[in-house]
Order: sequence, then structure tokens, then C-alpha cells
Amino acid sequence: MIASARRKWLALALLCTVQFMVVLDIAIVNVALPSIQTDLGFSEGNLQWVISAYALLFGGFLLLGGRAADLLGRRRLFLAGIVLFTLASLLSGLAWSEGSLIGARGLQGLGAAIISPAALSILMTTFAEGKERNTALGAWGAVGAFGAVAGVLLGGVLTDLLSWPWIFFVNVPVGVAAFAITPLLIRESRDSSARSFDFPGATLVTSGLVVLVYAITQGHGYGWASAKTISLFVASAVLLAGFLGWEARAKDPLMPFSIFRLRTLVGANVAGLIMGTAMFGMFLMLTLYMQQVLGYSPMKTGVAYLAVAGTAILTSAVAAQLVTRIGVKPVLVVGMTSLTAGLVYFTQVSVGGSYLSDLLPGFLLIAVGIGFAFVPISIAALAGVKSSEAGLASGLINTSQQIGGALGIAALSSIATSTTSDEVSRRRRGRVRGHPRRSLRRQPPRPRRRDGRSGARVRAGGLEN
Repeated sequence: MIASARRKWLALALLCTVQFMVVLDIAIVNVALPSIQTDLGFSEGNLQWVISAYALLFGGFLLLGGRAADLLGRRRLFLAGIVLFTLASLLSGLAWSEGSLIGARGLQGLGAAIISPAALSILMTTFAEGKERNTALGAWGAVGAFGAVAGVLLGGVLTDLLSWPWIFFVNVPVGVAAFAITPLLIRESRDSSARSFDFPGATLVTSGLVVLVYAITQGHGYGWASAKTISLFVASAVLLAGFLGWEARAKDPLMPFSIFRLRTLVGANVAGLIMGTAMFGMFLMLTLYMQQVLGYSPMKTGVAYLAVAGTAILTSAVAAQLVTRIGVKPVLVVGMTSLTAGLVYFTQVSVGGSYLSDLLPGFLLIAVGIGFAFVPISIAALAGVKSSEAGLASGLINTSQQIGGALGIAALSSIATSTTSDEVSRRRRGRVRGHPRRSLRRQPPRPRRRDGRSGARVRAGGLEN
């Protein structure tokens, strides 16, 4: 029989492995999108749903998944999430059409929404608050930071060496092994004081969050000021307001408002929202920059992120120890400052940039920021929370980060698109003013010479008109 102390740390290794698989799948798809589009014949408009379907159900069901773990059993929900996520990964790899892959990715997101808060609440109820839990959350934070970056690396490697279905197939053996080991290492726990499950509250909050994530992810395509986008935000606000009204008078509420009396929890969720907004969009934009501007291959793009991954593992471990010694606030301030400095540094990247000058310094600043921000945020989000509400607190912090991530991607995508369009229009107007007799319309082809070349005269280094 495994000794109690040893069993706890083996359970932590299991929880971190499964969380790594979940975080990995948020980023691993990005570099494989061109291959998926070619093989399955995705239209440009539908391709983004390979990512959005996952984000929609993941962000929408996190709060419900966390509270359901408290009420129905944390280990039970953890196992159910593993089964759903593993089967969805298999279906994603076997996808034969646009619809089949989008549907499977949605199921993956639902499985992840069950796994993440259940795993974090198991961690919280397994380790006592203080140094022991801070050490465990340091490992959790390191895995989260490394998984987000490793997704890009593994996505490039698997797509280049094998094929895109393997970015999903790789989850299957991990899921099967985790399902078999979980009953040996993790005991069941739940909130025994609750007498009923708040289905009306669950329906209202899940619907409101799903509509909110949908509005954020599709707002750029519909137009932020369009009637459709505005109506989606209004619908989300009505549903969430209805949820708050229902919870205020429910006997066994899905989300007891007393949890918000913890100022550290509220502050952690605000910081988590800000951090998610910054990080998700940043990684997407830098991935596109490396591939589409600098011409990196998927594998080279992934390798470029190793500086972030390796440094973030070290800084997460250091941050966990510092939180125990000096508290959450000083460590978090250093982390958010470093994260901000990294983002500011990336504003100077150029079309002819290089890795050493344009990317590496910013990557190192971001890595310090991830470790020194993610770990104290995770610790603060669970500090002082009752064991009966561990899943709820875990679902809240995960929801804050995912909503922030959706906002960040939507905002940066809109800014990038509008800036690019304005710059292209400006340069076109400049060309027209510089050549008043020319038009932007396509010119008729020049008469071709017998040697097959156009009428341009060849000179050293290029063509002379």
C-alpha cells in the first residue's frame, strides 16, 4: 500500500499530467491548421471553428464543471472528463469532414471543462494550505506554463514528422493510462452539505457564458457594432443577470455569493482575467508572425518557444517558494510587471526581424512573468476557500482566464486586421499618387517576346521597366 505522503505527490503528478494534456490541446492545433484545411477542405470562414468550438464549450462549462465536482464527487467528475476528452481526441483524429472535426473539438472542450476545475479542486483538498499547497501549485503552474508553449512545439513536430491527426491521437494513451491509475491514487470527495443540484442556476450560467464566449469569438467577423454582435452581448447579460437573481434566492445555490467575501479570491480572478487577455492573444500573434512574416516552419516555430517553456518552469518553482516567504502580492507585482515589459518589447518586431534581437529578450521577460504571475494567482484564487467550495473556486479562476483569453484573441485579431487594412490602403493610395497615369485595376499583359519573356529589359539584380 502506498504511504499517505507518497501517495499525495504521486496524485499530484497524475493531476499535472492530465492538466498538461488539456492545456496542450489549446495551443497544439494552431500550427496544424493549414494542413487540416488542405486535407478536409475547410473553407476560410469555417477553419477558425476548429479553435472556437473548443474555446466555446471549455469557457462556457468551466463554472458548472467546477461546482458539479463539489456536489457530485470530484474523482467521479475527473474520471468522466477524462473519458469524454479521450474519446473526443480519438474522434478528432479520425475526422472525415468539417462538421465531424468541429463537433469532436466541441466535445474535447466540454471534457476539458470538466477535468480542469475537478483536478484543481482535488489538488486543493489533498494538500494543506501553506507551504505544502504552494509547492503543489508551483508544480501546477509550471505545467500550465509549459503546456501552453509545448503545444506549439509538439504541434509542429507531429504535423511535420507524422500528420495532423497525431496531434489528437497522442492524447489517447495518456487518457487511458490516467483513467486506470486515478482510482489507485485519488480518493472520492464532495460537498456533503448540499441537498440538491441547482439545475436552473446551472442552465442560466452555462447558457450565459456560452453566449458570451460566442459573442467575443465571432464579434470581429460579424462586426463589433453590428446588430447581431450587440444582441448576443445583450442576451448574455440577460442570462447572467437572471443567474444572479436566481442564486440570490436559491436554497442550495450553484454559486454561493459568500465566496466573494474573500478579497484575495476576487483579486486573483481579476488578475487571471488580465493575464489571460494578454497571454492568449500574444502567443497567437507571435506564432503568426514567425510563420507568415519570418517564414518559420511549424517545427522551427515550436522550437523557438523553448526559451519560454524552459524558463517558465524554473520561475514557477521559484515563485512558489517566494509566495511562502514574502506573500502573494510582491511576487504577483513582479510577474505582471515582467509580463507587461515583454508585451511592450514585442511592439518593436519588424518585417526583417531576427530571433535573437526581436523575440528572445521578450520571450525571457514573458517567461518570468508567467511563472511569477500564474503561480500567485492560482494560490490566491484558492486561499481561504472552504473545502466544500474548492471546485467552485477552481471553476471561477479557470473561467476568468478563459474569458480573458477569448477577449485577448478577439481584440488583437481586430487590431491586427484593421491596422493591416489601413496600411495596405495607405500604400495603395501612395502608389496611385506617385503614378497618376496608372490605375489599381489589373493592367493588360505586355506583349511577349519569342524567348517567352515579357517586354522588360533584364538588368543586374532585377527587372528594369
